[in-house]
Amino acid sequence: MANSLLPPEERNLTPDQVEALDKRRDLGHTFLVIAGQFAVIATILLLWVGQDLTYSPGWAHPIAFYFALAIAIIVVFGVAGIVLRKGAPRLD
Repeated sequence: MANSLLPPEERNLTPDQVEALDKRRDLGHTFLVIAGQFAVIATILLLWVGQDLTYSPGWAHPIAFYFALAIAIIVVFGVAGIVLRKGAPRLD
């Protein structure tokens, strides 16, 4: 009998398909970890963004640019990680 806790599209997978699914979910988890690490970096950069925007002359705002880059990386890797991790979790 199929496991009723699994989504219908995952109930009758071959071993190769299960392995591919696990690899996809592992990559999604890796992307979520990267997004989390950049969230910590962005939090630390946030401490200096206001000072950088206030006191740096002209367009020379390196900390603000690094902060914007970190936010972009968080969004891209976070969304990609959530999309790749969709489905029922694997229990080890």
